[in-house]
Amino acid sequence: MRRMNDITIEIGDRLGPSQAAHSRPATASRQPRAPGKSARTGSRQELHRRWLPPFLRKRTRRAALIALAVGGGVLFPAWMIHSGTAQRLIDDTRHQAVQMSARAGFRVEEILVVGRNRTPREELLSALGVQRGDPILGIDLAATRQRLEEISWVKNATIERRLPNEVHLLISERNPIVLWQNQGKYYLVDREGQVVGDEIEEYADLPLMVGEGAPDHASELVDLLNAEPALKKRVKAAQWVGERRWNITLDRTSGGIDVRLPEDNPIAAWHDLANLDKEQSLLERKVTLIDMRLPDRLVLRSTGGAEESNISNQTKRKNHPGKDA
Repeated sequence: MRRMNDITIEIGDRLGPSQAAHSRPATASRQPRAPGKSARTGSRQELHRRWLPPFLRKRTRRAALIALAVGGGVLFPAWMIHSGTAQRLIDDTRHQAVQMSARAGFRVEEILVVGRNRTPREELLSALGVQRGDPILGIDLAATRQRLEEISWVKNATIERRLPNEVHLLISERNPIVLWQNQGKYYLVDREGQVVGDEIEEYADLPLMVGEGAPDHASELVDLLNAEPALKKRVKAAQWVGERRWNITLDRTSGGIDVRLPEDNPIAAWHDLANLDKEQSLLERKVTLIDMRLPDRLVLRSTGGAEESNISNQTKRKNHPGKDA
């Protein structure tokens, strides 16, 4: 059957020359055509009349199916949703489609991982949850990515399917910048304050910090220490005190020198300390504490007691006039 515009023609119903001859009465004479009408026009009208009922019946069936589908979606969603039937139907349909795709060859054959250096392999495979032979269309990419980014070492993850049978995973790992000592254990912390792990053997040269809440300020500490590289080399540890400021321990003496930085503008005080050491060899003295919290004076404490240094006070005013150190 062919369809030409809105006319349906059954191939077997065409009249051949011999059939046309036999079908025409012998005594019939050709009737004159009406003005403006051709034989083709009359034939089209005849075919319209001949095939109108089946054509209408076909459109009626199609309209009925559409109405049934729409009506079902309008009339039944309430009880289907409350009973869970709709979700079960969707899940069953999806499961069957995934299984059919696997039988058609859409199965995982290769898993390519790019960017893994420190992430434990077992944790990665467990979060990935994909094995060779699994239906590749059955992988929930969003959920898998979320599980991957919950791994402490993984900062960002991208997973994609490359049909028919390859899974590509690109991960970006965190970069530890400090060590954090907490309750007798050591942890690696990155710039975002994320605790990465406790395997610190390869990171022993990182700055050490202690104190509750210190990881949230790890980037501030690193930026502070990097501002004066000469002083950074002498830093033993940094303590986050009272959720508001740093105490820095330097390694000049056996017990170290405790440098108490102010809450406001600690980097300015850090610069002051570097200048005082250059000009006055401050860190070569037998001091155990350098208190820089006061804006107008510097307090030094040695094994013999405490003293105020007027020289450091002048240096602070020279370096930062009108500002607290």
